Amino acid sequence: MSVAPVPLEDEEALVDELVARARAAQQKFETGADQARYDNAALAAAWALMEPARNKELATMAVETTGLGNIEDKIIKNHRKTLGVLRDIRDSKTHGIISDDPATGITQIARPVGVVGAVVPSTNPVATPTNNVVNALKCGNAIILSPSPKGVAVCEKLLSYIHAEFDRIGLDHDLVQMIPAPVSKIKAQRLMEAVDLLVVTGSQNNVHRAYSSGTPAIGVGAGNVTVIIDETANLSDAAAKITASKTFDNATSCSAENALVVVDAVYDEFVRELHKAGGRLLDSGNGEKLKQALFQNGHLNRHIIARDVDQVIDVAELEVEDAESARFLLIEGQGIGPDFPESGEKLSLVTTIYRAGDFAEAKQTAGRILSHQGAGHSIGIHTNDDERALMLGREIPTCRVIVNQAHTFATGGSFDNGMPFSLSMGCGSWGGNSIDENFNHQHLMNITKVIRTIPVNEPSVESIFDDYWKVSNQ
Repeated sequence: MSVAPVPLEDEEALVDELVARARAAQQKFETGADQARYDNAALAAAWALMEPARNKELATMAVETTGLGNIEDKIIKNHRKTLGVLRDIRDSKTHGIISDDPATGITQIARPVGVVGAVVPSTNPVATPTNNVVNALKCGNAIILSPSPKGVAVCEKLLSYIHAEFDRIGLDHDLVQMIPAPVSKIKAQRLMEAVDLLVVTGSQNNVHRAYSSGTPAIGVGAGNVTVIIDETANLSDAAAKITASKTFDNATSCSAENALVVVDAVYDEFVRELHKAGGRLLDSGNGEKLKQALFQNGHLNRHIIARDVDQVIDVAELEVEDAESARFLLIEGQGIGPDFPESGEKLSLVTTIYRAGDFAEAKQTAGRILSHQGAGHSIGIHTNDDERALMLGREIPTCRVIVNQAHTFATGGSFDNGMPFSLSMGCGSWGGNSIDENFNHQHLMNITKVIRTIPVNEPSVESIFDDYWKVSNQ
């Protein structure tokens, strides 16, 4: 027996009710608040996931319900990303006066944005929403999550644990809610229209819908990480880091290496190092079979995306040298652009490798790949010449240059680099985004400025134009 569809107005009314409840809870949360209230709320949401037994349960449930990634890596990701965010926010002031500058006469006061709507992807159905919730609560906001269809069940379980922690410190459950099943585009669209600020991670279709919703939105761009290995690199170190990065959680991260561009002088030796680390470069015949299996009718094969490498081999019916010790697969790049899908993001244990005559050609190739897909996100380089990293920063359309690091672990914040911990990387104007940095709690505050008079600071026309006049009158 078929079930009658829910009328559009009923779906919208359901979301409106969620937002109204969130708005009431947020106002109560903000009234009479202090920094400790916001901090404890954020810690409660974090502990809901970081408690080891719950982390294991949620990681297992995420893999079982989405079919993406692997359990042990998700446990690590859930713990590491949440702990990193807590480190970043620990000493940050997000309530009351956060700056008072006598020289400018300006006092800055942190204020919540209100109700945040967060669209979260199936690739990280636990770590990403927790990141969003912790950041939102730290700044005094309420938040409503919009999970992917496959992520509904694990999101419900996560919220049950957050609400249990809220009960321990007397917080309203309505501070953290989610769109209930069944997830629909109507509900997600209404959420986008009704909240005060949107945070969107995942498909570019969702990002574009958010930007056109009429609500201020923070969206992130597509990943298609490209990494250069030059002739000065420590090849064994580079191979080990790339392998660890690419294989983590079966390449669900937008920061996993999708393309390697290797300088010709070290190409053969580097391929051997990759082989030792678990990378398997396929011959042309098997490479073509993998491409045919992975890219189908303009879409990635769901039976290969974020699956274990032995399943990738089986689905594509490949013959792989030393298959029993393989950790990921490499195919040779035949070109760049729409006619060469291997030059785009693959979300799987498959990486494309390109050969370049020298560093200048490698830089050009990497730039072409990112211009095709992934502009603004990030690029990596393994090198002993730091000037080359700076050159990439000056010339490539990218917001991040990751130097001699495992890209997946470095881009979204690491305990041995200075980037904020995040699962959402802004890509600037190159990626069509409103931010060019890692999404973090500071994007979820309004700052009110109290402005007072100061001694007059009005320059003369001559002092401003003097140098220009000297140049222009030559």
